[in-house]
Amino acid sequence: MSKRLGTVVSIHTTATAGAAMDSVASALAVPGRGLEGDRHFEPQTNPARQRGAGCDVTLIEEEAVEAVCRDYKVALQPNETRRNVVTRGIALNHLIGRKFVVGEVKLAGVELCEPCGHLAQLTSKTVSRALVHRGGLRCDVLTEGTIRVGDAVTAV
Repeated sequence: MSKRLGTVVSIHTTATAGAAMDSVASALAVPGRGLEGDRHFEPQTNPARQRGAGCDVTLIEEEAVEAVCRDYKVALQPNETRRNVVTRGIALNHLIGRKFVVGEVKLAGVELCEPCGHLAQLTSKTVSRALVHRGGLRCDVLTEGTIRVGDAVTAV
């Protein structure tokens, strides 16, 4: 029996680098490609991008976004973090090196998704500083399936 760790509260994708992330109710996750509809899904949209471990999907805790807003007095919406899946009720940093399930999709937590210069350009340097060590988790998709808002995040 699986143990419920958290819940998916929103899902975000964008077809174009730098464009606003769109909220979607569900997304098909494919191993080695990520979420259908996201800019990294189709290899021809970004041929120079080196795919490696942890490049399929990114997650962030809704609680981290709330903390940034509260502690740094910054207005930040979850889609502005540039992460694909927003969760609630789970410490994502604890999933590095672990396999877990989001809805019907098995993922592997690879590494922290630390904020980058691109995020700072699209938001602010304050947001980048605020998200250090709580910017989310980079994951590999291990099994194909659909992730939906409201899905459980469970331990394997």
